[in-house]
Amino acid sequence: MVMKGLLSLTTVFITSFFILICSVSMSQEINDNLAVKVVVIDAGHGGKDGGTSGTKALEKDIALAIALKAGKYIEENIKDVKVIYTRTTDVFIELHERANIANRANANLFISIHVDGFTNSRPQGTGTYVMGLSKAGANMRAAMRENKVILLEDNYEEKYENFDPNSPESYIAISIQQGAFINQSLEFAAKIQTQFRERVGRIDRGVKQEPFLVLHQTTMPSVLIETGFISNLEEQDFLTSKAGQDYLASAIYRAFKEYKQDIDEKLLSSFKMAAQIKKEKENDGIKGIDGLVFKIQLATSATKIDLIPENFRGLMDVEVYKAGGIFRYTFGSMNTMDAARKKQVEVKKTGYKDAFVVAFLNGNRISVGEANKLLNEAL
Repeated sequence: MVMKGLLSLTTVFITSFFILICSVSMSQEINDNLAVKVVVIDAGHGGKDGGTSGTKALEKDIALAIALKAGKYIEENIKDVKVIYTRTTDVFIELHERANIANRANANLFISIHVDGFTNSRPQGTGTYVMGLSKAGANMRAAMRENKVILLEDNYEEKYENFDPNSPESYIAISIQQGAFINQSLEFAAKIQTQFRERVGRIDRGVKQEPFLVLHQTTMPSVLIETGFISNLEEQDFLTSKAGQDYLASAIYRAFKEYKQDIDEKLLSSFKMAAQIKKEKENDGIKGIDGLVFKIQLATSATKIDLIPENFRGLMDVEVYKAGGIFRYTFGSMNTMDAARKKQVEVKKTGYKDAFVVAFLNGNRISVGEANKLLNEAL
């Protein structure tokens, strides 16, 4: 009886130890692949470029103060995220270099902080912008004002491929390709505006899509924040006060924290989905046809996107193929149409509502109808 009891205890211990090791391994794998590891915070303007001006302050100084405070909140409270600043002092940084700093760092998020201004003192409130062109296509005031800074740069025509900051046609041209990260950018922008409205009590001017050059040249989710109107005397007082800057910076931090949590939860869900796919393959008695697989097509883009989870709502093992000059992204690899349909339902729950099933034979795209015909003939 004693020996039997010892054997039982040993079995329980080994089983528990194995479960613990597996759990630690998965946790480590998730930690190693955290979707938001590096954030770049860009204080707009600087040096010879003062930005818009009020009666007692310049945009460049307010933007820098808020940027440094927001970065400090992140550094102190989210230890697994690296914060990089495009500037920490009053220096002039060219627009393309701001984007290059983020691109070289393989940043997962780019936050550009600014202050708005107008020809009269009535407008007020905060707005957050992502790359694009507004549906009306007429309200480009903010983008045109911010983009004019390139006129201070040497050889700007060459650097920005003859972009004219005063020409509406130039804006339409750069907005045709609205970017691969539009959905994530919009999600983060919405969180920022919610924090400004509900926690800081600012007037909400909404999330907008406008063709800002600094956003156009980044290769990650990016937003440009107009924290208020320096041309409004009451809002200028708030923007220049220590308390006001603290409130705005902490709101940006809270929005970032929520955004990061959402992305990481999607990544965890993706790990679970990948494990389920593996399990289904192992338990699937239907072998299918050698070389024939079904996949779920998620999205398309004119330029190639890095195949990392944060670019695809946390989904892992995304693949890409090119057809008709367009990059097309797929997820999963199933032997049967039934399995693919089930996986399509799961993928749609992650946000890819237009995801559909595609088929490949020996790596070549074929129609789903042709694939089903091959399966039926093999029965």
